[in-house]
Amino acid sequence: METIARIPKDRIAVLIGKGGSTRKMLEEACGGQLEIDSQTGEVRVFWEDQEVDPIVKMKTPDVILAIGRGLSPARAVQLLEDEVHLVMFDIREWVGRQPNQIRRMRSRLIGRNGMIRSRIEELTGTEIAIYGSTVIVIGDDMGLEIAKPAIESILRGSEHGNVLHGLEKDRKRQRMKSRSLESYEERRDEDGGAFETLVPGLSAARRRRERRLGESQVDPEDEAAVSEMLELSEDEEILYEEE
Repeated sequence: METIARIPKDRIAVLIGKGGSTRKMLEEACGGQLEIDSQTGEVRVFWEDQEVDPIVKMKTPDVILAIGRGLSPARAVQLLEDEVHLVMFDIREWVGRQPNQIRRMRSRLIGRNGMIRSRIEELTGTEIAIYGSTVIVIGDDMGLEIAKPAIESILRGSEHGNVLHGLEKDRKRQRMKSRSLESYEERRDEDGGAFETLVPGLSAARRRRERRLGESQVDPEDEAAVSEMLELSEDEEILYEEE
């Protein structure tokens, strides 16, 4: 039995679910049995199957933490996927421990009718949960890369308009970068496939040639190596001719 997380008591019911449905769903997803202490909020897991993917074991605490910090179980379980990760911010690091300042910053992050949070989620492809003094963000590497500085800017007091404008620019840059990379990879694959069809074995020959050329390079500072490279073999000679 391994303790993997501790969640607020008012989130225990959410973790268990109606009739234990959520706990059962999580156990099936992570391949272990959950034990939830209703007094302390500690969550432990017993791994029955020793062949459970170690990545799943490593990411299960993030799932529990996300649920404990306001994310719905159906959304939190996405964290078991390889490409989905979690980032957590503590609002107190920016505004201190005064309750009214924490509430004010939560309101800034959420926006009127949830507009700011929804807009950040839309522009970054992430999902955000704000609970108490914490902010949970889950998404892929690309989404988190542009969501993190936006949230930090709001926590530092930047204007919403400036933050959203910066997000839109970052999103466009990410899309252009992604498209350029995909175009290059497709073009490279297409060219290689066409040549390989016309001249079977061309790719292998090219690789052998590149390897030979790489091995034939010498350090220009190494006089002995340079002299050896310039030395003529027995069947070579230098001829001088007048034009």
